[in-house]
Amino acid sequence: MKPKISLKARALRYLSMREHSRLELRRKLLSYVEETDDIDSILNWLEQSQFLSSERFSDSLVHRRSSRFGNHRILAELQSHQLHEEDVNRVRQVLIGTEASRAIDVLHKKFPVAPIDQTEKLKQSRFLQQRGFSGRAIQEALRAGRLEDEALS
Repeated sequence: MKPKISLKARALRYLSMREHSRLELRRKLLSYVEETDDIDSILNWLEQSQFLSSERFSDSLVHRRSSRFGNHRILAELQSHQLHEEDVNRVRQVLIGTEASRAIDVLHKKFPVAPIDQTEKLKQSRFLQQRGFSGRAIQEALRAGRLEDEALS
């Protein structure tokens, strides 16, 4: 029979795999809580010991998502984790400067050929909208040159 893992050990195991928000870690641990466990005190200890950090979590999430998604989608996901407004604002400032270049990369990866008509242009625009890019970033991405354009010049 395997020895029972404590709630603190289980939390540390989750955190060793990747960063978690406090809300996400709490949700994962709730099914393992017993009568003698105080989940809030464990989460507080993890934060005080710097094992659980909302700043590291937000940076990690941005790193994982920024190559595929726009600011709206990333910020919505951060807000769903109930992070502090300061963390969300910090991330927002970082993302604003890179959104257009990320939109260009995402668009050109999916659609290496420039749109030939209005229907294709709308299709590419909707693709970026669904990924959470702003209108400004979408316009810049649609105006940017494609691989075959650069090969012709």
